Amino acid sequence: MIHQFKNNGYNIVMDIASGSVHVVDDVVYDAVALLKEPVGELENPEKLPEKLYTQVEEKLTEGRKAEGIAPYSADEAKEALDEIQILIDEGELFTKDMYQEYVTDFKKRKTVVKALCLHIAHDCNLGCRYCFAEEGEYHGRRALMSFEVGKKALDFLIANSGNRRNLEVDFFGGEPLMNWEVVRRLVEYGRSREKDHGKRFRFTLTTNGILLNDEIMEFCNREMSNVVLSLDGRREVNDFMRPTRNQKGSSYDIIVPKFQKFARIRQGKDYYIRGTFTRHNLDFSEDVKHFADLGFEQMSMEPVVAPPEDPYAIREEDLPRIMEEYDKLALEYIKRKKEGKGFHFFHFNIDLSQGPCVAKRLSGCGSGTEYLAVTPWGDLYPCHQFVGKEEFCMGNVEQGIIRTDIRDEFKLCNVYAKEKCRECFARFYCSGGCAANSYNFHGRITDAYDIGCEMQKKRIECSIMIQAALADESGTHAN
Repeated sequence: MIHQFKNNGYNIVMDIASGSVHVVDDVVYDAVALLKEPVGELENPEKLPEKLYTQVEEKLTEGRKAEGIAPYSADEAKEALDEIQILIDEGELFTKDMYQEYVTDFKKRKTVVKALCLHIAHDCNLGCRYCFAEEGEYHGRRALMSFEVGKKALDFLIANSGNRRNLEVDFFGGEPLMNWEVVRRLVEYGRSREKDHGKRFRFTLTTNGILLNDEIMEFCNREMSNVVLSLDGRREVNDFMRPTRNQKGSSYDIIVPKFQKFARIRQGKDYYIRGTFTRHNLDFSEDVKHFADLGFEQMSMEPVVAPPEDPYAIREEDLPRIMEEYDKLALEYIKRKKEGKGFHFFHFNIDLSQGPCVAKRLSGCGSGTEYLAVTPWGDLYPCHQFVGKEEFCMGNVEQGIIRTDIRDEFKLCNVYAKEKCRECFARFYCSGGCAANSYNFHGRITDAYDIGCEMQKKRIECSIMIQAALADESGTHAN
């Protein structure tokens, strides 16, 4: 499968199965477009048939003249086709998708649990308008996880992780700092179990920052591998969607100085500022720029996911504006990088040299199989976005996974099980998208959230264009 697009003056050709990306001139770009359909029909495209070669050569020369476009010369056309044949010979163009053979029966695939999302607090001190967790309550009651439940969750993870050494635990909410003492004790407990069991915990924390203080910052800087700091951008944008619970004061003014201090003391350790944009700030590139201007170097800006009837929900008619905004952000990203003031934007980070392993490219985040969420009372769900949907309760930390049928259905959640993904160029980059979004919009986990897909495809194109532009600047070969 071939995907082609033009962005910021670059002609980009992607060979999806091999992962090869090529920045090409106009004649090669047009030749590939002419070859896509006929080569796709060939059983063995290793060598372009002479007849096809001749037909494309004629279209590149005489065909363009007939359309009132200046024709390529015969030499240009021949050189382009010769270059394409070399790429075919090297397995970098028109390659066959071999991965479907690996997903014949995912239900028999042995899985281990390697990550838990601990809902340490079903409570929150902000009243974010778009919160899928209903101010941290997850369609239920307010609750804080006890230390005993947390210990059982870590023991469950150790017992079900097989030979895997590195384990991940994310402290989540609601707002996890509302239960800080239990967070601290669980980190200490996890560390105490590492040596005896041959494991290593990678702890992370997601916080809105209201309760951050020097003691918590120091502990997180020492023990947390990553910290996600929630902020939506400019003061007026953030405070509109993320008000305090009592509607008094600016959450932005409370949070930003703490986040700036925390980012400074991380000293190269992972963190990122995570924002959410809605229909109210479709100019979200300005919010990302605002993050950078505040001194943050690692950031993301996620589109809100909400039913279309919600006033802040992103709708299909918003997509053209959003695509323009990603293009603006990509150009700003390049500009600041060249000026030595670069930042890392999560959705523009794509590894074109190796990328994720085959299993990840096929099956995604591992929700329901390798990754589970734990409620304050110890129930297990496929991920944090399924918490509160009782039909997805898989078991608990004492008895383990009882609903193996749910686990087996999530094993089947791969790019070849999703009709919309099979012929999508982005399938090995997004790995089929979010199962929870699919379920919320279509009632099944093997569909796809269409608006989200369009934005993801655009972000991938922008990311690849950025790498082409930076490679061009440095004089390296963008291929």
